[in-house]
Amino acid sequence: MPRFGPGVGVLAVFGLALGLALGLALSLPGAALAGPPSSTASGQATAEDDDQTRKRTKKSAKRAKKSAKRAKKSAKKARKRSKKTTIPVDVAVGPAFHWITGPIQDDQAPHYGLKLSVKAIIDQATIKANRGRIPKKYRGLASKVQEARISPSIFIPDTLFISPKTENVGLYGINFRPFAFNLPLLRKPRLAVGVGLDLSYIYIDGEDAGLGTTHFLRPGLDLAADFEIPLSKSFLVSVGWQSIFYPPQELGGEVFALGELDDSIWHIGQAYLLLHFRFPYSVAL
Repeated sequence: MPRFGPGVGVLAVFGLALGLALGLALSLPGAALAGPPSSTASGQATAEDDDQTRKRTKKSAKRAKKSAKRAKKSAKKARKRSKKTTIPVDVAVGPAFHWITGPIQDDQAPHYGLKLSVKAIIDQATIKANRGRIPKKYRGLASKVQEARISPSIFIPDTLFISPKTENVGLYGINFRPFAFNLPLLRKPRLAVGVGLDLSYIYIDGEDAGLGTTHFLRPGLDLAADFEIPLSKSFLVSVGWQSIFYPPQELGGEVFALGELDDSIWHIGQAYLLLHFRFPYSVAL
């Protein structure tokens, strides 16, 4: 039997170990020799990155577009708020004389007061100057309006009753006319008739006339006629009559009780003279 030297044994052991290592490595699942990535995998990764980039770009563009629209709307609203329109305003004041049907009129007539009026005048000149701000579907209707008079507040009083005793009855109070409709029959000079809703409170001291003390509080309905003469563009004079009809309240009686006509306040007639002062007023619409 042939005999081998020690070197041959070492080589044999080394070769056996190398063979076992290679066999084990190749037998592991998914084992493969390291190498450069395939061109297919690299292309797929690049395409996915490009798609995500495009999506992010589209989202950013949409957000920017929405922001631009909001900014444009805000700027438009700001321009509208900052644009002012000049409207003629008519302020009038003058004496008023009252005839209160019933026992008060029998004792003292007339009773005195102040007539007040504050109106914005919307005429054709104002409408034409602001035509672009009127919705298209209403422009035809607006062109037919010769003049409209609008009170800026329902809390501006129509009349102040200020009538101290000259005989046996004194009274003080206030009347509001929050809603009214007037129909012009003539333009220049202006003659108009109208109807309105009223709310009146009058404190009546009738002790000396045997009528007691009355807190008159009633809603009313009025019929009115007004004749207005323009002396200039900024100064006018008007005279008129107004009859206010109320649910009857008995003199000296309670507010919520209805009285007999002969002993109650149910009608006040008012004659007045007004001095009108008209001036331009700028307002943001």
